[in-house]
Amino acid sequence: MEKVIVALWKAESESRDAFNARLLAELPAKLEAAGASRVRINAEDAITDTGAMLRQTRGQPQHNATIQFWMPSANAIFRDKVDAVLKAAGARFAAWLVLESTILPNKDHPPATATRNQGWAQMAFLTRPARLNFEEWLAIWQDSHTRVAIDTQSNFEYVQNVVIRALTPDAPPYAAIVEECFPEAALTDPFVFFDAVGDQNKFTANLSAMMESCNRFIDQGMIDVIPTSQYNF
Repeated sequence: MEKVIVALWKAESESRDAFNARLLAELPAKLEAAGASRVRINAEDAITDTGAMLRQTRGQPQHNATIQFWMPSANAIFRDKVDAVLKAAGARFAAWLVLESTILPNKDHPPATATRNQGWAQMAFLTRPARLNFEEWLAIWQDSHTRVAIDTQSNFEYVQNVVIRALTPDAPPYAAIVEECFPEAALTDPFVFFDAVGDQNKFTANLSAMMESCNRFIDQGMIDVIPTSQYNF
């Protein structure tokens, strides 16, 4: 089985609410009929809008939803039906074949099928800096930063996806896609985000450690971060 992650843009003429409702109601069944399984949809909504200060962008326009799923083979000759479903679902899509590593499985708030999962999911799309070769970048991120991300944040799910290759010709040049789930309060309260409620010293230390670690393998302005709501199917 291979995992595919898709960035999906809505048509300008369609409202976000209508786009989200249509995806949640129709896309999982259509993808499954085309050969996909374990579909997950990440979309923005009124709840995640409150975390707008957490958004980062390397360029506009950012996509409106992220679709994740598995299929026996992501080779182009076996992807025709899936690609047709995605093409019909929005104005544009980009797709990547990824290698998933589940750092923190969601044991605290097990998701229910077709229901908005508890909290919110931060989707981070990483671009590898030119100053680092792939091996250096991967070692810093996975062998060092991973521990920092666990120790300094209130994340209760943490999934790393290394991009193996782009599946569409116009896909942004991401090297990895990360999903981390947090309590809803972390959208607006940085003390919750950094697992330091009521403790200024811990907050300062966690924030400093996280920023210092990120700066080792992420260059400013070269990352997309989008607060989303998470749905499993």
